[in-house]
Amino acid sequence: MRPLFSLPLLRRLLRSFAILLLGWLALSWLLVLILRFVPPWTSAVMLERQLGAWVHGEKDFHLQQHWVPWEQISSWVPLAMVAGEDQKFPYHHGFDIDSIQNALDAADEGKRLRGASTLSQQTAKNLFLWNGRSFVRKGLEAYFTVLIELTWPKQRILEVYMNIAELGNGIYGVGAASDAYFHVPPARLGPAQAARLAAVLPSPRRMHVDRPSAYVQRRTNWIEQQMVQLGGPGYIEGRAPAKPPGTHH
Repeated sequence: MRPLFSLPLLRRLLRSFAILLLGWLALSWLLVLILRFVPPWTSAVMLERQLGAWVHGEKDFHLQQHWVPWEQISSWVPLAMVAGEDQKFPYHHGFDIDSIQNALDAADEGKRLRGASTLSQQTAKNLFLWNGRSFVRKGLEAYFTVLIELTWPKQRILEVYMNIAELGNGIYGVGAASDAYFHVPPARLGPAQAARLAAVLPSPRRMHVDRPSAYVQRRTNWIEQQMVQLGGPGYIEGRAPAKPPGTHH
């Protein structure tokens, strides 16, 4: 019986695959490198949401987002997002191993699988990937998280995250959110307003910044408390304590 592929053909196929793989790796890293300095004009999650609106005929849907540089955002905003989503952000290298292990332990005990994504992972997913729970997407998320952590400083990760995070139906980024909900520029957001924005991040289409439920208000109050316990804006401005805080959940 003749083999399906001759040895020379198999070598050519493997060589072509290796070239394509290396080319994709180089291009993806180049894109991450460029975005360290250039504001992204959109994100994969925004494109997915816009496409979904078109497909489902949401004629009134209007995507709102505009880039705001770090210097024009109140320092309470990144602190609130770190306090609410990823308190070990200044210390980890993209992955919170303890949170991942705790989530796996909870799943083994039959409890609902809890999310353990860091802000770095969420930035990678929002910027480059689609929503979903497949192993392929999680693998790509891990890959882009490593690239981002190797290429961007922590401040850049937070800056991009604050500008692309979904904060309401069609409202992305702190610039659009501060306009829509508080009618002030992002530089003038106070701690309570920043905490309210961070409070809806787990589910920004179900929770509302402008019409906070009792749960959102409780979560807002909790985030404000964590902001104080973390030491204020200095926690994300290079004046963090020498050791990460204990987990406050």
